[in-house]
This record gives sequence, structure tokens and C-alpha cells, in this order.
Amino acid sequence: MRVYDLAHCRAGDKGNTSNISVIAYEDTDWAFLRETLTEERVFAAFSHIAKGPVRRFELPKLKAFNFVIEKALAGGVTTSLAQDIHGKAHSNIMLAIELPSAGRNEFSGDN
Repeated sequence: MRVYDLAHCRAGDKGNTSNISVIAYEDTDWAFLRETLTEERVFAAFSHIAKGPVRRFELPKLKAFNFVIEKALAGGVTTSLAQDIHGKAHSNIMLAIELPSAGRNEFSGDN
């Protein structure tokens, strides 16, 4: 199971920081993401481009998270030579993160 099975994302930038929102499709998806989409798991997925740290902010009323990934944009818009200087494609990396499917039924509401 991947994040895209449970949520959609938007990404943006602020200087050398990537800002990615993850919005769950359902309440049960948010609960499962809350347990499995950790700062550590996100940092592992971005470790090839980000120096970190990664901070996760929870927005339960919106069924969403905001991940702030420091030092992820090769210096930022004015200094980066990367093709995606704003980090918009970072949402695709987030959506592709593999999540453990074990324990998923605990959050389904079918207990």
C-alpha cells in the first residue's frame, strides 16, 4: 500500500524548505496515516535530496498533515540548478511512499 491509496498531496516551497500537505480521503485513512506516515519514514524517502530535519504537523479537523522538510531544495529558487526549483514534484515522492499494510484493518471501522 502506498500513500496515494489513502491521500492526495500538494507541495510548495519557502526558501530551501519543501512544504508538503497530505490530505486523507477518509477519517480511517487519516488515522492509519497518523500511525504509519512518520517523520522518519518521510525522511527516508527524501534522504537522497534532503538533509532534513522533517517535521510533521497534524491537522485532524482537515484530515491532513503538513510535512516541512528542511534543506530539500538545493539552496532554494534563487540558487538551485535543479529542474524543479520549487519542489512541486516532491508530492509525487510523498505519494509513492510504501506503507505497511499489516494492521490496516484496525483503522477500517469494520471491527
